[in-house]
Amino acid sequence: MREWHIEHMKKTIEKYIIGLSESATKYQKRLHKRYGNLTSVCRQINYDVKHGVTNEQVLLLLQKIRNDSSYSSMLKDINGSLERLNEIEKHFLPSDQDNRGYRFN
Repeated sequence: MREWHIEHMKKTIEKYIIGLSESATKYQKRLHKRYGNLTSVCRQINYDVKHGVTNEQVLLLLQKIRNDSSYSSMLKDINGSLERLNEIEKHFLPSDQDNRGYRFN
């Protein structure tokens, strides 16, 4: 089952980076408007993380998409794909504020 969630995470990220095609139907446009935003994509990835995918696997996939030659055409041909990739990566990178402790006296 864990393999399914890894594959689902991969498909979700690829679909978000590629975006909506120009020849999309009205139904596809409506679904993209409802489920194609960053919040929905991060929610789906967090669901996969809850069921066995690690944050390291998410970040490794994002690095693979950024650096692998098989994904280069996807990143170059589509406007805004690098920005969408950066948005997802920013969401899943560990922040410095999480490591700080607050003292209440």
